[in-house]
Amino acid sequence: MVGVRVEPVTEDVLVARIVDLVLAHRGSDDGDGDGGGAVRLLVDGHPATRPDRLADALVEPLRTAGRPVARIRVADFLRPRSLRLERGAEDPDSLLDAWIDAGALNREVLTAVGPGGTGRYLPSLRDPVTDRSTRAPYVDAPPGLVVVLDGALTLGAWLDLDLTVHLALRPATLRRLTPPEEAWMLPAYERYTAEVDPETAADLVVRADDPRHPAVVVS
Repeated sequence: MVGVRVEPVTEDVLVARIVDLVLAHRGSDDGDGDGGGAVRLLVDGHPATRPDRLADALVEPLRTAGRPVARIRVADFLRPRSLRLERGAEDPDSLLDAWIDAGALNREVLTAVGPGGTGRYLPSLRDPVTDRSTRAPYVDAPPGLVVVLDGALTLGAWLDLDLTVHLALRPATLRRLTPPEEAWMLPAYERYTAEVDPETAADLVVRADDPRHPAVVVS
């Protein structure tokens, strides 16, 4: 990225920054002009950057600020194993293009809580380990709901989102943090960088090469 600088922050400051972004966002327009629509936030990053951990850390501060939260995981909205592994269990193109059930995630959560949606969302769809339905019941979306979603390779997946955070790794760090048994995934992340350019696509980019010392990318 050209013409940017990075600002080292503590984890607490990073959480506070993201919470402030959410609170400042008007929310998806629900048609009544009161700004009470849902805010759909994605934390995207390689598993080594622990996007799930950052997403979890946002829940309590948002609730303390008076916002109801729906904590959703992309991993609970994967396509059935028979479909996502159709080209084999270690196909990097399938990992990028065919694992996430974006249609279901939009239909059951993101679009559902947005303008013109049903106003009800499904907390989870399919257990990623057993590949079976979680049989989770639908939940009514309260006014001002914040959907906090985490996942990897999710930007560019045509998800209905309002705010996005990307936890970025340098290529060398990505290779170093990827276990040998997961090396087959690296071409998917290379394509993701080249085709989606997550550091440009995201609303907030965080350098996460050292998880103990995150740094926010500032234009």
